[in-house]
Amino acid sequence: MKTYKFKGLLTKDAWLEDVFVQIDEEGIIQQISQQKASDYEEVHAYALPGFQNAHSHAFQYAMAGLAERHQASSMADDFWSWREAMYQLALSMNPDQMEAVATMLYAEMLRQGYTEVAEFHYVHHDKDGKPYTKLAEMGERLLAAAQKTGIKITLIPVFYRYGGFGQAANERQRRFLSHDLESYLRLFDESRSAVKNYADASVGYAAHSMRAVSPSDLKMLCQVRQPEFPLHMHIAEQKQEIKACIQYLKSRPVEWILNNLNLGPNYHLVHSTHMNRDESSALGESGAHVVLCPSTEGNLGDGLFSMRSFQEHGGKWSIGTDSHIGLNPFEELRILDYGQRVHTHNRNSFIGEEAGDNGAKALEIAFFAGKKAMGKEVEDYFEVGEALDALLIDPDAPLIASSTIENLTSTIVYTSDPSMHKGTMVNGKWKVQEGRHLDHAAISQNFRTAIKELGNR
Repeated sequence: MKTYKFKGLLTKDAWLEDVFVQIDEEGIIQQISQQKASDYEEVHAYALPGFQNAHSHAFQYAMAGLAERHQASSMADDFWSWREAMYQLALSMNPDQMEAVATMLYAEMLRQGYTEVAEFHYVHHDKDGKPYTKLAEMGERLLAAAQKTGIKITLIPVFYRYGGFGQAANERQRRFLSHDLESYLRLFDESRSAVKNYADASVGYAAHSMRAVSPSDLKMLCQVRQPEFPLHMHIAEQKQEIKACIQYLKSRPVEWILNNLNLGPNYHLVHSTHMNRDESSALGESGAHVVLCPSTEGNLGDGLFSMRSFQEHGGKWSIGTDSHIGLNPFEELRILDYGQRVHTHNRNSFIGEEAGDNGAKALEIAFFAGKKAMGKEVEDYFEVGEALDALLIDPDAPLIASSTIENLTSTIVYTSDPSMHKGTMVNGKWKVQEGRHLDHAAISQNFRTAIKELGNR
């Protein structure tokens, strides 16, 4: 047993000040108390729950910041041109490089305060598009990366079959493809078996998007999947996607899934950018969750999520970093909030018409929906029987030190940056301290070697 004393611990209802948290050898919380313990380690910090990164394409971290050199051209520089650069990276990366890039990325996620990641994984095959001898080879490299860094992972192998609505896949997509639903389910089973060999790892289902699977395959996947696992899918990210869906299915993407799938809390629809009011209201009422990736959605020029009507009808959302152009969870929340404020000319994006703390509400929504995206469900940020996963905030940072406890949460959400972080704990163990992952040197060296081999930077 071990006991930590924190200056403050955030629960969903309030801050607990001068709190003692006892954990067992596995980092599972045994007791939370404000009664002084006889033997403890003092951590001079405020403890926030670790964040959940509900949407990650780890390999894309290798191209973060490289798509910003714009050439004079009559061709649009948009999501679709960016996608071509992404294809080139996906075609060039081998398993060792995938592991090195993912390990660096996950270490950086931990540094920023994420303690869990949902890895939406679709680079399945070798460079020729042939399955590896171990079907889940690339997925296992992501699991190994998570194990090395200490981040918890939900590996989500992706079903990807077509190149667009009613279109055959193109040659640049060859590493992603399953020939049919049965092939994908074999990949899922292999991934599920691989997960059993790693600590703090779980699995989920995914269809890449409505344009990448047939309507019949999507319906069948939703029927045959084991319902205890989450199902993730990109949807309605780009206007061109909406037009193509209407042309092919005579229906908008979100409209189609509302009419054809039995949605519920285990569905996590990524982006959902272009919805009309009826769709956003109905999606909120369905119980399905949305995964928002504000820094990537802004970087790619996707558009702005219809938050007000979605939340008014009970909708819940989590956050992810997708292409990893940004990795700060507080920045994701701020970008999300400020986009809504500019659009609605109101400042209460998260609480709506309720009275309350906008920053605290943002953390609450993102945390509980994030847990569901990982395939988990909890009652509070920290509770007996659950792991101690925490982002530790420096109480001596000027704005933090001068805040009342009532203003502390929103001060952290709206003003903090990583310089205010004391570190990150997973299962009650330090993974990041003083701005560095504990294995930063080795992880960084392997990453630089992989990037040099790729030659793309």
